[in-house]
Amino acid sequence: MYSKPFFFIFHSLKAIFERPFFFSQLWRQIYIIGADALPLISTAALAVGFVLALQTGVTLQRFGAQKYLAAIVGLSMVRELGPVLTALLVASRSGSGITAEIGAMKVTQQIDALRVSAIPPLNYLVVPKLLACIVCLPLLTVIADVVGVIGGGILAVVMEMSTAGWYAKITAQFIEFADFFPGLIKASFFGFLIASISAYFGFNAQRGTQSVGKATTTAVVTSSLAILISDVILTRILLIFFS
Repeated sequence: MYSKPFFFIFHSLKAIFERPFFFSQLWRQIYIIGADALPLISTAALAVGFVLALQTGVTLQRFGAQKYLAAIVGLSMVRELGPVLTALLVASRSGSGITAEIGAMKVTQQIDALRVSAIPPLNYLVVPKLLACIVCLPLLTVIADVVGVIGGGILAVVMEMSTAGWYAKITAQFIEFADFFPGLIKASFFGFLIASISAYFGFNAQRGTQSVGKATTTAVVTSSLAILISDVILTRILLIFFS
């Protein structure tokens, strides 16, 4: 059952609107996928902000345009790097966990036990994870955006490429509230992809402990590729509305 990807996704989305709905599982997944990922996301975003500011600043200095450093760092983080970086990290961290958890339950026949207990596996295992990813990815993306911009500002000031006041002024001047929308839309879609793909490979893990590891690896690789490919498509579409 659920061996076809689109069949699995269709029934997972359908299960969102069906009872029973396990709120306790939803809150648990929001904490695991969202709150627990904050240190990782923040550290990675800070590092990316440092590197982006350093590379951009050195290049802009050649043309005497380093005053636009804050604008480039900010727009790059908000529109592109923030959503993609966050999604790739969540796919490798939480996506692998989703596949491993469901795969282990499949191998040990716990999913069959849920069915015997009249608990729909999709409602109990997939729906909370799916909704948690869709909700948490935009929130984590905003945090990554802010931390990345701050990281770029810290490096710019330390390397004497800009002053703190000028960096803040240019950031506020060039980054508008509407600039966040494309990234947030991407983040929600990436969350949907991560949860769907990870759960699918978990449900289709074969018998045996080695198959769980293989399913987890396949899920992370597939999720990462899906994120990068869909990012190209979404960027082109969103530029029409948020150019």
